[in-house]
Amino acid sequence: MKHLGIITKREYLNKVRNKSFIIMTFVSPLVVIIFGLLIGYLTNINNTGSVKKIAVLDESHRFSNSFENTSAVEYFFLKEASLNEAKTIILAESMYGLLYIPPVKDENWHQRIEFFSEESPNISLLNQLSDNIETTLFQNNLTSKGIDKKQIDDSKVKVNISLQNFSGEKSSELDSIIKIALGGMAGYLIFMFIIIYGNSIMRSVIEEKTNRIIEIIISSVKPFELMLGKIFGTSLAGITQFLIWMVFGGFLMTILTSFLDVNPSSTNEVLMNKSGMDKLTSEVLLAFFKFPFMEMFTSFLLYFVGGYLLYSSFYATIGAMVDNETDTQQFLMPILMPLILAVYVGFFTVIEEPHGTVSVVLSYVPLTSPVVMLMRIPFGVPWWEVLISILLLYGTFFLVIKFASKIYRIGILMYGKKATYKEIWKWLKY
Repeated sequence: MKHLGIITKREYLNKVRNKSFIIMTFVSPLVVIIFGLLIGYLTNINNTGSVKKIAVLDESHRFSNSFENTSAVEYFFLKEASLNEAKTIILAESMYGLLYIPPVKDENWHQRIEFFSEESPNISLLNQLSDNIETTLFQNNLTSKGIDKKQIDDSKVKVNISLQNFSGEKSSELDSIIKIALGGMAGYLIFMFIIIYGNSIMRSVIEEKTNRIIEIIISSVKPFELMLGKIFGTSLAGITQFLIWMVFGGFLMTILTSFLDVNPSSTNEVLMNKSGMDKLTSEVLLAFFKFPFMEMFTSFLLYFVGGYLLYSSFYATIGAMVDNETDTQQFLMPILMPLILAVYVGFFTVIEEPHGTVSVVLSYVPLTSPVVMLMRIPFGVPWWEVLISILLLYGTFFLVIKFASKIYRIGILMYGKKATYKEIWKWLKY
C-alpha cells in the first residue's frame, strides 16, 4: 500500500485544480443565492402587478357589501344592466372579468353563479370570490333562522397546543418544518454528491482505460491500490468542496444575524429586532437557531464519506468493466435504485413518521442509510442507533471493496468485450 498516498494525492490535485471544480465550488453558491433573490423579485413583481378590475352584476341583490377593494382587485357593481349588456361593457372598458350572480328563483340559485373573463383567472382570485360569497350566504342563513352570528363567534375557542419533550425543552410546528426542510436538504445533497462524484470517478477510470494509460500505471501499482487511491482522492475533493460551502454559508449567516440584530442564544423568548420584525419571522429564526447544526454537520461528513466510499467502489468497478459510458447504463440502474428509494422514503415516509418501522429499518441498510438517517437525525435519534448505522455503512464498504477489487483487477485490462453479469460472477471466483 506504499503507493496509495501518491495516487490519492494525484487524484485529489487533479480534481481541485480542474476548472469545472473551481467554478462549481465558488460560483454555485452565488448562483443559488442569485436564483433565490430572482425568484423573490419576480414573485414580488407578480404580486404588485396591475390592479384587476372586476365588474359584479348582482341580480340577487344580496351581495352589495360583500366585496371590498384590495391592492390587487377593484370591484365595480353594475346596476340595471342585463347579462349581455354587462359583457359588452366589460369588453369595451377592458376590464379583467365579470362576476354574474343570478336572481333567486329556487334553492339552487347559487349554483348558477358564473365568472366571465378573456383569460383563465388564478386560483387565489377564484377562492377569494367564493369565500366572499359563501360568507355572505352563511350570514344570511343565520339571520333568516334567527341565530345571532356574534354569539356563534363568541362561542368559538381557538386552541394552540404547546409542544415540549420530557426534559422541558419547548418546540413548535415551525421547528418541525425547519427540521424537515434542512434534514431533507442534507439528505438530497448527499444523494447529489454521490451521483456527481460517482460519475466523476467512473469517467476517470473509463478515460484512463480507453487511452491505455492504465496499462502503464498497473505495471508499477497494484489495481487495488489504484482503485482505493481514486476513491479516496475524489472523496477528499468532495469534502473540500463541502467545507468551502460551509464556510461560505457560515459567513452569510454571520452577516444575516448581524444585519437583523438576532441573538442565536435567545431560544426561550420571542425574537424581535429594532426594525419591528413580525412575530412569524421571529419564530422562524428562533426555530432555525435551535436546529442541531453541529450534530448535523458531523453526521453529514460521516455519512457523506461512508456513502461515497461505498457507492464509488461500485462506480469505479463499473468504469473498469466497460469501454465507454454508453455501456454503463445496464450496470448503473441497479445501484441507483437504492438511492432513489432512499430519497422517496426520506421525503414521503420519514417526514410523516421519522421513527416508524420503514424509516428505522432503512436507516440501518447501508445503501439507503446515508440519506434516510440524515433526514431522521433532526427529529432526535438515539446515539446508539446512529453508531450502529455508521458501523454497518463502513463495514459494508470494506466488504464490498474486497469483491469490487477482484472485478476491477480483471476488468481494467479487458478491451473490446462487453461484460455480462455471468462474466462478472466468474471474475468474483478468481
